[in-house]
Amino acid sequence: MKKYARILLAMVLAMVMTLTAVSALAEITVGIVNNPPSESGYREANVKDFENVFSAENGYSAKTYYSLKNDEQLAAARQFITDGVDYLLISAAETTGWDAVLRDAQEAGITVFLFDRMIDCDPALYAAAVVSDMAQEGETAVNWLLSLGLEEYKVVHIQGAMGSDAQLGRTGALDAQFEAGTMTKVVQQTATWDEAGAKQIVESVINSGEDFNVIYAENDGMARGAVAALDEAGITHGVNGKVVVMGFDCNKWALRELLAGSWNYDGQCSPFQAQVISDMIQTLEADGEIEGLNELKQIISVEKGFDAREITEEDIAAYGLGE
Repeated sequence: MKKYARILLAMVLAMVMTLTAVSALAEITVGIVNNPPSESGYREANVKDFENVFSAENGYSAKTYYSLKNDEQLAAARQFITDGVDYLLISAAETTGWDAVLRDAQEAGITVFLFDRMIDCDPALYAAAVVSDMAQEGETAVNWLLSLGLEEYKVVHIQGAMGSDAQLGRTGALDAQFEAGTMTKVVQQTATWDEAGAKQIVESVINSGEDFNVIYAENDGMARGAVAALDEAGITHGVNGKVVVMGFDCNKWALRELLAGSWNYDGQCSPFQAQVISDMIQTLEADGEIEGLNELKQIISVEKGFDAREITEEDIAAYGLGE
């Protein structure tokens, strides 16, 4: 009997140790404020990445909130602070308006990480930012467009959500060309990342009779909406067409449009920031210091642009998002 009692006691102790370990793993709580997955194929991949990394299996208890509206995101962040999360992770709908919330988080002892998009604030208010260089994305795209050496550039510019880091970065390089007179702004209007909205913008330009030969859409979904309007109007586009079509995000379906010659360019924007942030959280949990940050505490994702004349199936497999 004593032998069985010792075995039973050992089993009980093992169970207690296992439960304690599981409990300890679940002690890291994160509040994630992001844009909704319906925003774009990029965002769907981004949301899925964060759900996979910040899971119970990986030792996290995650609360999430999704909105394209800055005021709703701010309210959600305040609630996460009230809830007492350990870490607050933010992809802001707009770059401004966050100072008070970030100060509240800091005062509450909550560590903030930015991802995907920067916020216009003092870097002292966040631990690190894992982001794309949106301005560089714009520069890369515009430099590619200039490399075509067109006789004239009459551009329909379809913008994303106004005030977002992605919109500001992808717009900036093109605005510089408009101001310099090297390109002509036929129309510059936001479709807030929406495919149907982009289609309506291009339909309106077509109906006005104004000539254009470039569509610069700040995400793939809006580029697809623009192309639908061109197709309905019988306007050719792509490698051998009248209109140059440019998108961003590198969804697989969009890169296949490049491979087919229907589009001309797609700018890469990596949605995979979650594991980098998780690694930094684990470093902080072990009382370590985060290294490799620039003066804005950024870790910049390495990205490039794809040309329809050069893209391969291997590129699509390696860099394309989704299926």
